[in-house]
Amino acid sequence: MSLTPVAEALNRVLNLCSPMPVETVPLIEAIGRVLAQPVAAKRDQPPFRASTMDGYAMQAAGLAMGSQFRVIGESPAGGLFDGVVSAGECVRIFTGGAVPEGADTVIMQENVTREGDEITITDGPGGPNIRAIGADFKLGETMEAPRRLSAADIALLAAMNVAQVPVTRKPVVAVIPTGDELVNPGETPGPTQIISSNNYALKAVLEAQGAVVRLLPIARDNRDSLRAAFALTGGADMVVTLGGASVGDYDLIEPMAQELGLTLDFYKIAMRPGKPLIAGMLRDVPMFGLPGNPVSSMVCTQVFLRPAIDKMLGLDATARPREQFTLTEPVGKNGPRAHYMRARVEGGNCTPAGSQDSALLSVLARSNALLVREPFAPALKAGARVECIRI
Repeated sequence: MSLTPVAEALNRVLNLCSPMPVETVPLIEAIGRVLAQPVAAKRDQPPFRASTMDGYAMQAAGLAMGSQFRVIGESPAGGLFDGVVSAGECVRIFTGGAVPEGADTVIMQENVTREGDEITITDGPGGPNIRAIGADFKLGETMEAPRRLSAADIALLAAMNVAQVPVTRKPVVAVIPTGDELVNPGETPGPTQIISSNNYALKAVLEAQGAVVRLLPIARDNRDSLRAAFALTGGADMVVTLGGASVGDYDLIEPMAQELGLTLDFYKIAMRPGKPLIAGMLRDVPMFGLPGNPVSSMVCTQVFLRPAIDKMLGLDATARPREQFTLTEPVGKNGPRAHYMRARVEGGNCTPAGSQDSALLSVLARSNALLVREPFAPALKAGARVECIRI
């Protein structure tokens, strides 16, 4: 079976995934969610002419150094001066206060002196220091979708008087770790067992991307245990298995999944680490079988599953963005598979990890990027420009 190129594999992964339905959540719960439909402002902002500073509201005509005005009231934020400002009059006003009828400028309080109910202009008047009605946004203006809602977006929606927000439902991902060699953190491993880590890393990455991850019990390397694990995936929008995806005697994921209804789309990709990746539809749900090697599974998660979650959230799902950096040390030529090398990027420079052993989680933890080497890429000297994906 030929190996699927990375770009083709990503396209096929994305074709297996569909956007989730829309649900409505309270604004207070919408941070980080994906806005599914445009939302219209329910009022102008500001809804009145508002002062941009503390000072005095008056008519600009006749303003000059030494001119005097009589204070006839005040307009605090949230309050209202119920009257009209005529020539020679002014109203004490505060930042955010409504500019009263008749006034067309606000002079800063630092530019006047006040004695009793009379002010005198002592410095250049400036102005008008008034924010027009709808200067920020107008009634009916929309926040476009889709977009992942930031804190600034939440503030804008609140100002638009939007209390309920239409968002894409978070996809539920069922994760099945597999292997007789695994135990959970906190348990006592046997002499030939290791601690399961891939499932915890996968949960962290995919939930940060916007999914809800259900970690299922570790499935052992036999058909009964795997069948029982798959039976727990009901209600999930995506199924991900970890381990058992290669061709050894104990790698049972593909035959077991096909027995349960998997329609295989592709198997094995032209990349390292991460070659033995299974992709298909388990009945009506996308399923991905990731390698058991911890670094391999994390690279596959970064390259394929993060864009897949974006697709399910209704976002523009494309390959992870690449940035250019300057190589700090030489790298050798690459072979026939794309190589995603662990690296650290800082200040425009990229330093590959000293060891690319795909079992070393400590190296992954010290890395913040993947240096991408295309198939058959030539050797490079220090100072060459390279492309990296931040992780």
